[in-house]
Amino acid sequence: QVQLVESGGGLVQPGGSLRLSCAASGSILSSSSMGWYRQAPGKERELVATITSGGSTKYGDSVKGRFTISRDNAKNTVYLQMNSLKPEDAAVYYCNLWRTGVLFMDYWGKGTLVTVSS
Repeated sequence: QVQLVESGGGLVQPGGSLRLSCAASGSILSSSSMGWYRQAPGKERELVATITSGGSTKYGDSVKGRFTISRDNAKNTVYLQMNSLKPEDAAVYYCNLWRTGVLFMDYWGKGTLVTVSS
């Protein structure tokens, strides 16, 4: 099994920055992809950013140019650097680890709350 633990959430002012971390442990396959999703009250969970084991990234349109996803495979950790935060970025951010194919897996963390307010 895989466990994901997010950290780094908190309160930040509009225009500020925050860095989220997600540490994975357990039976991790090195080729797994990881990503961040977020969900605000009354809204659907949406993709924020994903990154493959090789470093290929994808971003949701609403965060392009402001957020950066990265990973440290040696530490089994993925990061989300969030800059120029807007009130609409406020949400619970969830870490995801998945792998497709015969060795399918899909794990989620419990989330970390990001609040953007003056």
